[in-house]
Amino acid sequence: MRTAALAAARGWLGTPYRHQASLKGQGADCLGLVRGVWREVIGPEPETLPPYSPDWAEAGGAETLRDAARRWLVEIEVAAAQPGDVLLFRMRADVPIKHCGILSATGEPGPRLIHAYWGRSVIESWMGDWWLRRRAAAFTWPVRAD
Repeated sequence: MRTAALAAARGWLGTPYRHQASLKGQGADCLGLVRGVWREVIGPEPETLPPYSPDWAEAGGAETLRDAARRWLVEIEVAAAQPGDVLLFRMRADVPIKHCGILSATGEPGPRLIHAYWGRSVIESWMGDWWLRRRAAAFTWPVRAD
């Protein structure tokens, strides 16, 4: 499943950033990328997302993204994440998890992440110390039932 998820995520590279969107080549935010990969490797999305504002995590204070990931993905230790797994990030230690992406490489010269970045597009970038310190949770994909 990880291999399929990583291949699907790479197909989204260059998709413009669009808040709340999840259409390959048209627009996606970080969650939209993960949702799109889910549709490609698992099937229909398991729940409908409510509308959310760009500051939803700061405004609400709940661990909405983490809790949704726990409902549908398989939680693993952050250190055990492999390419194709989903990583969740806290932008600050005192706020809920707000960002997600798909780990695309580990090892030397350093881990990389595919994610939709505000003001850019779906990109593959190095995970320097800034990103590594903000990792808050990791998940792998469930096994398809068919």
